[in-house]
Amino acid sequence: MAECMRTTLNPPKTPLHSNKISAPKLSFSSSFSSFGTKPNSSNSNNYPRISLSVMSNKNQNQNQNQNHHHHQQHLSLDAVISSNRKAELLGDIKGSLSNRLSETNLHLTVPGLKSKTRGKVRDIYDGGDYLVLVTTDRQSAFDRILASIPFKGQVLNETSLWWFDQTRHITPNAVISSPDKNVTIAKKCSVIPVEFVVRGFVTGSTDTSLWTVYNKGIRNYCGNALPDGLVKNQKLPANILTPTTKAEDHDVPVTPDEIVKLGLMTEAEFDEASRKALRLFEYGQRVASEHGLILVDTKYEFGKSSDDSILLIDEVHTPDSSRYWIAHSYEERFQSGLEPENVDKEFLRLWFKDHCNPYEDEVLPDAPEELICELAWR
Repeated sequence: MAECMRTTLNPPKTPLHSNKISAPKLSFSSSFSSFGTKPNSSNSNNYPRISLSVMSNKNQNQNQNQNHHHHQQHLSLDAVISSNRKAELLGDIKGSLSNRLSETNLHLTVPGLKSKTRGKVRDIYDGGDYLVLVTTDRQSAFDRILASIPFKGQVLNETSLWWFDQTRHITPNAVISSPDKNVTIAKKCSVIPVEFVVRGFVTGSTDTSLWTVYNKGIRNYCGNALPDGLVKNQKLPANILTPTTKAEDHDVPVTPDEIVKLGLMTEAEFDEASRKALRLFEYGQRVASEHGLILVDTKYEFGKSSDDSILLIDEVHTPDSSRYWIAHSYEERFQSGLEPENVDKEFLRLWFKDHCNPYEDEVLPDAPEELICELAWR
């Protein structure tokens, strides 16, 4: 692992609190194989140019923050780029293009790991009473692997660990410890085969996105009655839950009644998980708002532990599982009919939709190197 992740990017300012459960002793020093295939750099200037703004960091001292609130300012992307920060990070990113973590085989080198399951982004290893989850740099969308993004796995894993720790007051989770920037050791759970997708806005570009189905005239989606007259990127009257089943090839929207009738969950289990999902989303929106962002939509996954308690699993509020917009420019851009400024993977989805049919084409084009570096920077 050390060879694969040589540089730490954007270390969290708030330290992660370690779980007090003792972790299995495992060594991850050199067990990972790196990914060395460089993407095709043709058409590198054909992806959508994204205008991006960020807010300056809030002063960590609450009193100073209140006293100097009027000094807070919005930073444009140009201001960020004109500093040395983006150039510094892009240097690290480009230097890691040949050393991305796209595949691991720990079961071949780490004693005690019995088997490997390969998800879209995570490699999951059976360690008996626990699981070892390795968050790779694989990038998925349209239920397919599109690319491998430098440092993505580290960002997703550390972001999730922070949120898991911050949301213990809402729901327990499966995390035991994290022995590496890309690795989480978790309690073994039986995964509930439902993804709890929570939405606060009508938006999106995929076939199952709320805007796509709404624009087709659908007004009852996953058990939610939607009013007429909504336009793309508009805030919903209230947050809604639009669950999907975790199908083999692609996720399928489903109603709460169908979940119970199919035997995927009992009514009591669904009620508990849906309450937790909505509370998690409300909390995530509040934290995002405090940092100049809008948490637009996200997904949660749950599992049942050996004592049948429902635990939060997988990832939480990452830029891979969630859509984030820049708060201060949202209203003006919405009123002008412009797409919100964003820091998620939507622009990657749009590039693939412009260059192929990502749902039906057997072979997809290689994402240009410039696009990959831009996504890593975001």
